[in-house]
Amino acid sequence: MEYLEFELPIKELEDQLQKCKLIGEESEVDVTETCAQIEKKLNSAKIEIYKNLTPWQRVQMSRHPNRPYTLDYIRAICGESFLELHGDRGFKDDKAMIGGLGKIGNQSYMFIGQQKGFNTKTRQYRNFGMANPEGYRKALRLMKSAEKFGIPVVTILDTPGAYPGLEAEERGQGEAIARNILEMTRLKVPIITVVIGEGASGGALGIGVGDIVLMLENTWYSVISPESCSSILWRSWEYKEQAAAALKLTAKDMKKLKLVDEIIKEPIGGAHRNKEQTYVIVSNAISKTFESLKNLSPKELIEKRMNKYLEMGVYKD
Repeated sequence: MEYLEFELPIKELEDQLQKCKLIGEESEVDVTETCAQIEKKLNSAKIEIYKNLTPWQRVQMSRHPNRPYTLDYIRAICGESFLELHGDRGFKDDKAMIGGLGKIGNQSYMFIGQQKGFNTKTRQYRNFGMANPEGYRKALRLMKSAEKFGIPVVTILDTPGAYPGLEAEERGQGEAIARNILEMTRLKVPIITVVIGEGASGGALGIGVGDIVLMLENTWYSVISPESCSSILWRSWEYKEQAAAALKLTAKDMKKLKLVDEIIKEPIGGAHRNKEQTYVIVSNAISKTFESLKNLSPKELIEKRMNKYLEMGVYKD
């Protein structure tokens, strides 16, 4: 397990606990009471540290190298029922955007999300979770297929942004994202959006127009990353912590501003510390959300979705 800077007191106590147990195993000394005291301190330290995280620390948590990614969630939630679908039928298959059919219980869903890599090789293969225009066009193709067969859509957001390269712009990056936003507002099936990591800029919004938007506790959702914001405002990345606080990008801020609908609480220490429990929590949240949407007619869904997004940013005296 890798530790972030603010998690070092936890690492220290966990190392102490491990050494204490090792002494007990290798000798006849009874260390039960000592281990219990360290465990008590460890639990208190975890509660104290994780309940007082700053916005920048939340950003760090969302990028934790051990944190589960989109395919981890889909495979854990759907098991062998997941069938990945490929290609935009126009240019090629974008590895940064994945999608396919899968089941939670007896209900089928169309899952679409950005996929990051877990090591250097897979990060390059997945383009660091930054989709090209063909990725967004693939996502739209899958959403339209889901609409045709009356299958609800689940979009999973985890991207530092859409790919900003010259070739992406040449193939219509902005148009592809804008087209997705337009088509998602009028899609005739329920759309459930889950932010599982980074939700940056139009790259996230290109598959982020949902009837219900859920955010995991240690994630962020913003028009720009703290580092980029810092470099624009202060001409340096040194002010990323102030930028993170000013951007109001945490799940709590987003809920308060009514830009997302629900916060999914993570196990103590973050999703990466108890992946199995996180998968169950997310799976239950998706099923519960679908239950609240499944009886709405296509007309009601679209009207409700349109009103939700039209009301964002409206100020009333």
